[in-house]
Amino acid sequence: MTHEVTQTAPKVVGIIAAGGQGTRLGAVGGKQLLMIAGKPVVAWAIDALAAAGLVQSIVVVCDPNRVEEYAQTISSNVNTEKPLHFVAGGDTREESIVAGLLFAKTADIVAIHDGARPLLDEWCANAAIQALVDGSEEENALDGVVLGNPAVDTLKYVENDCVVDTPDRNLYWHAQTPQIFWRKQLVDAYDKAREKGYRGTDDASYCEHAGGRVRMFAGSRNNIKITTTEDVDFVELLLQKNKKRTHL
Repeated sequence: MTHEVTQTAPKVVGIIAAGGQGTRLGAVGGKQLLMIAGKPVVAWAIDALAAAGLVQSIVVVCDPNRVEEYAQTISSNVNTEKPLHFVAGGDTREESIVAGLLFAKTADIVAIHDGARPLLDEWCANAAIQALVDGSEEENALDGVVLGNPAVDTLKYVENDCVVDTPDRNLYWHAQTPQIFWRKQLVDAYDKAREKGYRGTDDASYCEHAGGRVRMFAGSRNNIKITTTEDVDFVELLLQKNKKRTHL
């Protein structure tokens, strides 16, 4: 599959998925608004993605009943001066991402990032976006690029708590975000999934299911998604450390 690429730089829009309820973490009001190192988790995630030079604007997809609350709370806590938009999501992550894609209809490329990943490295995000742009010139053009890391721990295939197999870990990666796609290809992938009743676990799975070509891009292992209280402690430690560095 090849993609038409204009002579001008493609328009890149960041989409922040911020509709999670934080049930596993037990965060009242959702983990995206959990205060860490002085501001909401999602504000850190927005600033990190917006710091990537190729990203031109940010769309935050959030709980449809709390759009105004998110807009007020988050806007006053971000440092970026890039355009920031707040959009009502849906009942599922799939519906929320589609809402973000529909709002970002003028984008050539979308970079979709979890609102609960505040430790994104801006260089990694920028390099991954550039990798997608460069990949458009290949014979088998790329449809997407996903930040992640090769598995380092031994993996076990388990059924009923018992090990069935030990697969070759060299074949596996841990997927992170941002996950970056040519917008048209991802919209088409979601349309095909809806027609066939397919439900994926991340945006890349929809692209893969539609026959798209997705490349992994190695990023920082610190780019974790906050899920447990242990994650909160780890993230706060690193954010505080980074804040001290910027004030040296």
